[in-house]
Amino acid sequence: MQRLFLSVVLLLLASAGVAEVTAFVNVNVVPMTSEKVVEQQTVIVESSHIVAIGPVDEVPIPEEAKVIEGTDRYLMPGLAEMHAHVPDSSSPNIDRYFSLYVANGVTTIRGMLGQPSHLALREELLDGKVFGPRLYTSGPSLNGRSVNGARHARQLVEEQYAAGYDFIKVHPGLSSDEFEALAQTANALEMPYAGHVPVAAGVSRALELNMATIDHLDGYFAALLPANSDGSGGYGGFFDVLLANELETDRIADVARETAQAGTWNVPTEVLVELRVDETPVAELRNRPEMRYMPAATVQRWVNDKASVISANDFNPEVAAAAIEIRRRLILELHRAGAGLLLGADSPQVFNVPGFSIHRELDTLVSAGLTPYEALRTGTAAVAEFLHSNTGIVAVGRAADLVLLDANPLIDIRNSRRIHGVMVRGTWYSASVLEKRLEPYLADGD
Repeated sequence: MQRLFLSVVLLLLASAGVAEVTAFVNVNVVPMTSEKVVEQQTVIVESSHIVAIGPVDEVPIPEEAKVIEGTDRYLMPGLAEMHAHVPDSSSPNIDRYFSLYVANGVTTIRGMLGQPSHLALREELLDGKVFGPRLYTSGPSLNGRSVNGARHARQLVEEQYAAGYDFIKVHPGLSSDEFEALAQTANALEMPYAGHVPVAAGVSRALELNMATIDHLDGYFAALLPANSDGSGGYGGFFDVLLANELETDRIADVARETAQAGTWNVPTEVLVELRVDETPVAELRNRPEMRYMPAATVQRWVNDKASVISANDFNPEVAAAAIEIRRRLILELHRAGAGLLLGADSPQVFNVPGFSIHRELDTLVSAGLTPYEALRTGTAAVAEFLHSNTGIVAVGRAADLVLLDANPLIDIRNSRRIHGVMVRGTWYSASVLEKRLEPYLADGD
C-alpha cells in the first residue's frame, strides 16, 4: 500500500512537469517528532513541500529530480531564530543578515523590532523575491516612550492588528494600566503579544494576562526576590543579574510550574546575557570566526559595550557568574515543568552574529541540562507548535525548510553546525553556494 501511494504521488509529479523536484537519496532523517533517526531514506521534495518519504529501495527517483546524495548525512528541519532584530527593508544589511541566517540553517525568524516595511518584506521572502528565511514580524514596539496612556495602548494594538502584523512587541516602560489595556485588547483580537515584562506588572500578572512569550527570562529574577527586598527589579541592571545573591532560588520550580500552567512560552536568549556579563575575554570574542562577517565598526561597538559593563563600579563577576547558573537552572526547571521553550539569541546584538549565535544558544541550552534533541526541538517542532506553522518537522506534507548535516546532531549538539546544505522553501543551496553569498561581507569594514 505504501509503495502504491508513493508511485501515485511521483506519477502526479511527473505529469505536472513544471515543478522543481529534489530527491535526498539514502539519507538519515531526523524528523524531530521524537528522539530518533530513520536511516537510509529517500525524501522527495516538490516545489516547496515534502511529498514522499520512504526506504531508499522503495521510493523511485523522478527522472527530472535534482539528486542530493544523503549517504552518511542527516536531514533535519530548518532552525528558527525567535528573537531577531531585522533592520528596515532598505538597509544594506538585510542581505548580510539573511544570508548569515540561511548559511547557518536558520529558515524561520521572528522579528522582535518591527517596522512598517517588514509587512511587504515578509511577503517578498515567501514569494522568493528576496533571499532569506521566513519572517514573522511585530509592529513597532509598545513601550514607555511610544505609548501615552491606556486608551493610546488600545489604539496602537488595534492599528497594528488592522495593518496585519503577526504580533505585538512589548518593550520596557509601560505603566500597569497601559499594559493591562494592551493585553486585554490583544487578547480580544486573538493577537499574541510578546517581549519584555513591564516592571509595573511583573511576571505573575503577565502570566495571568496570557502573554505569548516572555523573552530574555525578563522579570523572573524580580519575581524571585524576597518580599522585603529593595531590589530595583525589571529591566534595570540588565535583567537583574546583579541581584542574583538576593534571590530565593528554592522558588524557581514554583515559578516554572506557574508559567507552564499559564501556557506562556519563554525565549531565554541565554547566550545574549552570558556573553555580556561572563568572564570570556573581549579579545577572544573579537577573534571568533563569525566576527569576520560583521562590519569592523559593529564589532568595535560590541567590544566597547562589554568593556563598559565589566568595568562598571557596581559590576561583580562572582555575582554575574551566580546569575548565569541561576538562569540556566531556571531554563531547566521551565523545561521540566512543561513550560514551552523557544530558540532565540537576540541577533544581531552584542557578539551575537546572525545564525552563528543560534548554534551558541543551542550549546548553552545543552549546558543548562537539556539533551541535544530537547535543545533542537526548541528551534524546530516547538516553533511549529507555537506559530501553528507547517514547518519544524520532516514529514510528508510539511514545508521543505530543511538542513542537511554531515553528522548526527542528536549525538553531539555541535554537529548542528556541520552544514552540508540548506533547503529554503524547496530551493536547495549547497554549503559552497552559501559561502559564496557571504564572500562580499568578509571583513568589508563598515
